[in-house]
Amino acid sequence: MADAGLSTMRTLTPRGVSLILFALALGGFAIGTSEFVVMGLMPDIARGLGVNEPQVGHVISAYALGVVIGAPLLAILGSRMRRRPLLLALMAFYAVGNLASALAPNYSTMLLARFVAGLPHGAYFGVGALVAASISPPERRGVAVSRVMLGLAVALLIGNPLATWMGQTFGWRYAFVLVAVIAVLTVAMVARTLPPDPHEPRQDPIRELRDFNRMPVWLTMGIGAIGFAGMFCVFSYLAPTMIYVTGVPESWTPFGLVAFGVGGVLGNLAGGWLFDRFQFRAAALILVWSALLLAAFPFAAHSLWTILPAVVAVGTMGALAGVLQAHLIDVARGAQTLAAASNHSAFNAANALGPWLGGMAITAGYGWTSTGFVGAATAVGGLLIYFWAVRDARRAREPVGELG
Repeated sequence: MADAGLSTMRTLTPRGVSLILFALALGGFAIGTSEFVVMGLMPDIARGLGVNEPQVGHVISAYALGVVIGAPLLAILGSRMRRRPLLLALMAFYAVGNLASALAPNYSTMLLARFVAGLPHGAYFGVGALVAASISPPERRGVAVSRVMLGLAVALLIGNPLATWMGQTFGWRYAFVLVAVIAVLTVAMVARTLPPDPHEPRQDPIRELRDFNRMPVWLTMGIGAIGFAGMFCVFSYLAPTMIYVTGVPESWTPFGLVAFGVGGVLGNLAGGWLFDRFQFRAAALILVWSALLLAAFPFAAHSLWTILPAVVAVGTMGALAGVLQAHLIDVARGAQTLAAASNHSAFNAANALGPWLGGMAITAGYGWTSTGFVGAATAVGGLLIYFWAVRDARRAREPVGELG
């Protein structure tokens, strides 16, 4: 992997590296809590804003659209900034966006606030992943990137259920206040643990755009945009599925979120290991697994004792995020910052596509469990794009290591 730019940080102690990764992961924890909390509070937000649950699905899509637009835009605008102040600015922006979400007086304002909150999401993860990779040995870069993404997974396990409980108990707006507080703590921790690097080279936005506009980059992001949509399709409508299909009280929905979080942590840890072992082939393994488990989800949704293990399995799809993030750093050449940030545009295109497709199936009368079959189809679509990417790389005679 090419040097990601923080050359003077090679002298950091193992404890210093761990503290930086923890600080970056804390930002991921804030982002994960905010991104997924709407799914756990869907009935509460619907009642509070006077809309129905599929309309709340559009709130999720508005956030995802903000990530899709904001990741490449802010990566380009911030390309001449050093990574430390850029990370601090992005997370401060995130705190403001979530405070605006908490104060939104109506549905239209909420859509706008969630769009704004999503803007710094991808750029933060992209820059954070590059920092993690640059301070870690090359053979451990998959694990290092997954450590940053681990904050997102732990948010699914702890942050999202906590915010959901808080929202159900005190009002859904307090969930976004909680996220704003965590974002401010992240700013403080990153400022304290990540040293400035006066020798960090400045990026050339024109060169980044040129190197970014290559088929291996676009196909990798296509895998995420399509193949990852199934997870969001099921998870977005998990709360109403548990209430209306499984038949449990609304108070049980945080347990479903905990189950998803357990799967997310397992998937995150597995993703780094799979990439370091299998390289790009790990994406194919994860997509095959995803298609099978999503197809089985509708049959597991009718009992509490089967839906919870099924939700754990769906959460393990998160392994794909770290694999594609690490692969993009390999194939992006001189566009590592832009590509790493835009990877989250792809995932949030999936976050927009999944709830939209699932909402269409539900509205058409196919039922809450139809999200599993829709999700399985998108996983197969991602697998087809993977084979396209492998074929394209072989034609272009890309290095074998990039394909695994």
